[in-house]
Amino acid sequence: MESGKKMRIAVAGILHETNSFAPGTTGTDDFRDKEWASDREIFHNYYEHTRTSMGGVIHAVRDSGAELACGVYTAATPSGIVTAEAAEFMMDALVASLDPAADGIVLILHGAMVAEGYPDMEGEILRRVRSAVGPSKPIAMTLDLHANVSAEMVEYADVIVGYDTYPHVDMYERAVEAVGLLIRTIRKEINPVRALAHPRMLVVPQVMVTETEGPFRELMDLAFAIEQDARVLNVTVIGGFPYSDVPDAGIAFIVTTDGDRELAGNYAEALRAAAWERRERLVLNDIQPAKAVRLAFAEEEGPVILVEGSDNVGGGSPADATHVLKRLIHAPKKSLIVIRDEEAAALAHELGVGAQFAAPIGGKSDRLHGDPVFVSGKIRLLSDGKYTHMGAYMTGQRADMGLTAVVEAGHLTVVLTEKRTAPWDPGHVVSLGIRAETYHVIVVKAAIAWRTSFGSICKRIIPVDSPGCTGSSITDFAYEKVRRPIYPLDATV
Repeated sequence: MESGKKMRIAVAGILHETNSFAPGTTGTDDFRDKEWASDREIFHNYYEHTRTSMGGVIHAVRDSGAELACGVYTAATPSGIVTAEAAEFMMDALVASLDPAADGIVLILHGAMVAEGYPDMEGEILRRVRSAVGPSKPIAMTLDLHANVSAEMVEYADVIVGYDTYPHVDMYERAVEAVGLLIRTIRKEINPVRALAHPRMLVVPQVMVTETEGPFRELMDLAFAIEQDARVLNVTVIGGFPYSDVPDAGIAFIVTTDGDRELAGNYAEALRAAAWERRERLVLNDIQPAKAVRLAFAEEEGPVILVEGSDNVGGGSPADATHVLKRLIHAPKKSLIVIRDEEAAALAHELGVGAQFAAPIGGKSDRLHGDPVFVSGKIRLLSDGKYTHMGAYMTGQRADMGLTAVVEAGHLTVVLTEKRTAPWDPGHVVSLGIRAETYHVIVVKAAIAWRTSFGSICKRIIPVDSPGCTGSSITDFAYEKVRRPIYPLDATV
């Protein structure tokens, strides 16, 4: 930097967790419908004072005394393959939006985005950005813990910082960390070099929880211990996203040191070996729906959380699976389920509060996730579905479930939403006047992130093994592109 010149940091991003096995595709409108920001006013009105990655970037840049140059930032709810048209449009828009006068760039990416023709979208984004800004301008990148990391990603980004938590409650802190390392790189205080290691393992998100004891928490603790070495700038532990059928899917480790590539490689290899040693412990044993429901109602105290991970909205599922719903129609105790059904939500709004609702719901995306289930009950509440995150996950972020209806059918409360809604925040039920603690059974279409909504009140967790595009049995999926051999698809790796 020239002496006396105020530092300028550009920020941009595209976020999508792509499920190769999910029905349908994801287009430009899916990104515009959720969020699309491209100027300073929108950035500050929408993200300032939020515990999001963008909120962290805004605050870290401001606290450093630098200026923020806002580029295109967009995201879509996890879903199927991104169309080639949407990919090209968004990449062109992102690169064109970057301030050429910026001293460094922060890219907020997910890491598991897949598009038609681009199995490694983040690698392609980085390649295009690097081509546009040249080889010497520092680039920092934040990644989700469920990224699939390629060698190209590690090559083109100078600084890579991934989330340390699942549920992801530290995205703000990791963005602040990335900005700090970027600024030190711009000032030539550090020379970040990186090493990548893949243990060749596919694991489901449910075993990546970091808030309780377990094999993945152990890997995180090993990473934190390595970061105590003054020569190490960052250690990122990646759980991977097994529902993206791409060559680099799976667990990965990125170690960044200050100029010592051999040290980075040695530490990355140690983490690779540690993950491999734990491979058999990183397998989930779920329970069939009928048995899971029986066990839940047999519990004396609730809430009991039925984790329908096979319909995990945060993993790209359609959110309309009915394998658990059909076993709750005659629930003997208070039960709660949120399910996406655009037609049913619209019908409820036509009928009005207090009217009798009677229609088949769910099971409309495909046959894998079940058939529609007839529900008859009273419409208790109607809503536009808008709320603001009030919990630990993305605090302050605005959310939109679309047209929403609360239907009470005996002991069963069904929340019908127009849009797919992940149970990431208690606001998704609190905004509807629902007190989750009064229910004996709560069904969550999630893997782990539901804990930021109901973790503090649940008395027992029962993982449900049902068909779906985010199912817990890796060997059930017809992988075609993942690099083989890989555990547990292959006996030897």
